[in-house]
Amino acid sequence: MNVRRRHISAVALTAVTALGLGTLTACSSDSAAAGNTDTFDVVASFYPMAFLAERIGGEHVHVTSLTEPGQEPHDLEISAHQMGELEKSDAALYLKGLQPAVDKAVGLAEVPMKIDAAELTTLETHGTEAGGHEDEHGDEHAHEDEHAHEDEHGHDHDHEGGADPHIWLDPVKYAEVAEGVGKAFQKADPDHAADYRANTATLVKDLKALDGKFRAGLANRTSDVFVTTHAAFGYLAERYGLTEEAISGLDPESEPSGARMKELQEIAKADGVTTVFYETLVSDRTAKTLAADVGLKTDVLDPVEGITDHSRGEDYLQVMEANLTALRTALGAR
Repeated sequence: MNVRRRHISAVALTAVTALGLGTLTACSSDSAAAGNTDTFDVVASFYPMAFLAERIGGEHVHVTSLTEPGQEPHDLEISAHQMGELEKSDAALYLKGLQPAVDKAVGLAEVPMKIDAAELTTLETHGTEAGGHEDEHGDEHAHEDEHAHEDEHGHDHDHEGGADPHIWLDPVKYAEVAEGVGKAFQKADPDHAADYRANTATLVKDLKALDGKFRAGLANRTSDVFVTTHAAFGYLAERYGLTEEAISGLDPESEPSGARMKELQEIAKADGVTTVFYETLVSDRTAKTLAADVGLKTDVLDPVEGITDHSRGEDYLQVMEANLTALRTALGAR
């Protein structure tokens, strides 16, 4: 669909800045050779970002993902061809702190608009081996005051120091990001602002409905503790009052220590854990080893980093509902 490039006007960029979206960075790139397209070209870093761009942009946006289906996003390396696509795009939508190669490429590329999803919600630091944050009464932290620790610009920048980037696994935080992306698209492409606004509202409604399903589905359960291969589900655990015990930390490729494996065996016995969850894009060897040692079942809890033929659904919403079903079974929900 490469016909004509649409450039972002200075007026639009000024308006975006006025929104207080620290994520949006204007770059001077007016070269006609930079690219040609009849639509608003967005390069997304990986599936959760591409899903947002496609749902919000609809027919007006052409979306390219830097991470191929089935590719582990943490390990992505940017090719010269992908760098060229990034340079030709009208906007880069990424999640800083998740993919170092993408962070570097976006920093170097002259893209008219750079949208960092991590700046559109509040990031938190979760334990590298446990995702749940509960207070002494067992209650989840109050989410109605999620922005209490934001800085003076309205954003938490701690993700640069190691905060958990897996925000899309919390439907509420993901909806916050969707709203920010929608505003960015509206300002970048004002001719289609009404459609972007309507598409954003529909997506946010779907995400709120998903949140409702998780709240209702997990309300009556016999256990709060679940075991995963890596600490991707900290936000989800905190949102619904659960405790994630991860074999590895935020990096899915890190190897657990012998002491950690022994600790997980004790946790599984003490907390009535029935299932060790693994994911489709990372080896299940360690999860199955732990499960065999303690006599537990294994199942998939998908971090939705990409959709493949092995995914339990065709998009983010369907896979998240499959995750809910798996959690309900593992936690004894009625």
